[in-house]
Amino acid sequence: MYETNFPEKRYKKTLEFLKESVPPPARVLDLGVKNPFTYIMKEEGYQVQNTTGEDLDDDFTAVQNEEFDLVTAFEIFEHLVAPYNILKEIRADKLIASIPLKLWFSSAYRSKTDKWDRHYHEFEDWQFDWLLEKSGWEIKQRIKWAHPVNKIGIRPVLRKFTPRYYAVYAERI
Repeated sequence: MYETNFPEKRYKKTLEFLKESVPPPARVLDLGVKNPFTYIMKEEGYQVQNTTGEDLDDDFTAVQNEEFDLVTAFEIFEHLVAPYNILKEIRADKLIASIPLKLWFSSAYRSKTDKWDRHYHEFEDWQFDWLLEKSGWEIKQRIKWAHPVNKIGIRPVLRKFTPRYYAVYAERI
């Protein structure tokens, strides 16, 4: 997936936010299969376990385990039809999640070859905040950042200034 476009800026911002919010060591359940960021977290001193590709819209088993200090969900909730359900089921007291924000000048992402690599939701920040609040979380910290691309055109110019990612640190109410 990242052979030609490793998301260095996104990973750097995410790691800074993670370390500031919940410094290592911490026992982490990372929603989603192992990926390059899993290994970055491990190198930084986090004990990380990933989910195994189960459909998180239907299977909540992984998050119902109480032995984790933190659940992370980096660009996961936009792929779920009903993220409210799994957010309600998380037993850990801390959550760090990031999402791509809805861009008014670009339609939702959809891979034509991978049915799991599609965005059912692209949230505005207030919508994600509301989802977390309704599912029993209180946001303690938040950050947004732009994601410029090295292309020519109107949309690439807009991407230099328009926030694309939104990350939150929340605690169970």
